Amino acid sequence: MSTDIKSMHMGQVTSFFIPNVTLVGEGCSGDIPARLQSIGGKKPLVVTDQGIVKAGILQRITDILDAAKLSYAVYDKTVPNPTDNNVDEAFAVYKEEQCDSLITLGGGSSHDCGKGVGFLAGNGGKIHDYEGLDKSSKPFPPYVAVNTTAGTASEMTRFCIITDTSRKVKMAIVDWRCTPSVAIDDPVLMMGMPPALTAATGMDALTHAVEAYVSTAATPMTDACAEKAMEFINRYLRRAVANGEDKEAREGMCYAQYLAGMAFNNASLGHVHAMAHQLGGFYDLPHGECNAILLPHVCEYNRISNRRRFGRIARLLGEYPQGLSADEASRMAIRAINILSQDVGIPEGLVALGRKYGKNVREEDIPTMTANAQKDACALTNPRLMTDAAVAAIYKAAM
Repeated sequence: MSTDIKSMHMGQVTSFFIPNVTLVGEGCSGDIPARLQSIGGKKPLVVTDQGIVKAGILQRITDILDAAKLSYAVYDKTVPNPTDNNVDEAFAVYKEEQCDSLITLGGGSSHDCGKGVGFLAGNGGKIHDYEGLDKSSKPFPPYVAVNTTAGTASEMTRFCIITDTSRKVKMAIVDWRCTPSVAIDDPVLMMGMPPALTAATGMDALTHAVEAYVSTAATPMTDACAEKAMEFINRYLRRAVANGEDKEAREGMCYAQYLAGMAFNNASLGHVHAMAHQLGGFYDLPHGECNAILLPHVCEYNRISNRRRFGRIARLLGEYPQGLSADEASRMAIRAINILSQDVGIPEGLVALGRKYGKNVREEDIPTMTANAQKDACALTNPRLMTDAAVAAIYKAAM
């Protein structure tokens, strides 16, 4: 492992956040009732979305809860890029049904919405009060997060991303109290994910690993997680996209996305996420694909900050830069990211992505998105100083 960034932190106090318990493996979702009860939950609110309902996954989980004779309520109206309105609606159900705990079921959106409920249940106020770092003062209710996608790692992080509908901005809420008590990663629940969603969430995981690896807050622990995540994503993502029933690939991506989550949950991220959040808040575009499109552009800008580390990324993603200069090896990392993105079918640019979802991505919106990206908490650990002009140029290049 290279020592260039991590050596900067020798002698400094670092922190590492992770759920108290994590279960990974086929059938582990069957342990949800016992795990919830072990942390004091008696009547959970299950927070999920209509995609999970239609896929039959909610029924699978409620059958488990019913078999354990556990009372529960359901909020299933979470939208992609969940909003402050979602949080308010879900919290109203939580109070009306007299719930005392949370189960979030889905990908990043369901977990983010449920975390929003946890803030209000434990601390009161409005979700907007918690934007920023560690704004809560009281514990969450007992909380089990059940993951159904291999990408966001929201089932194990201290991040909660909620769209402020009045500002059209994604609020980045980073708070150690919203780390779930128990994380469940059952690959059986991921078998039905379509190829496009598998690709998008897998590229989200890659972005987490890459940004954490070059973050100014990287440590030896986050390096180890990020490196293994990139290795596994290179090994398993194409297979999972090609054949969603490939159990080994699905489990491999479970571990990959969780390891990437361990990395960025503690080293934070960079300007890919800062910029992608604006595309989600402004146009309601899917987060994983926004990350995938922006990633090579931001990496190209950041590359000179640590060419040796980018050269290592190239090797982890299957390139062979032996004998090359540090500059040439670092360029291969960008090439590897682009090849993987093309192989799994990510749209070539933001305009094409907008067309795919019926959105009009416009250059005239770049100044507003640039200003908001510069205020995003994720921008703080980007390895190279990013000027407004540089952010705007990357948006334009990614169009």
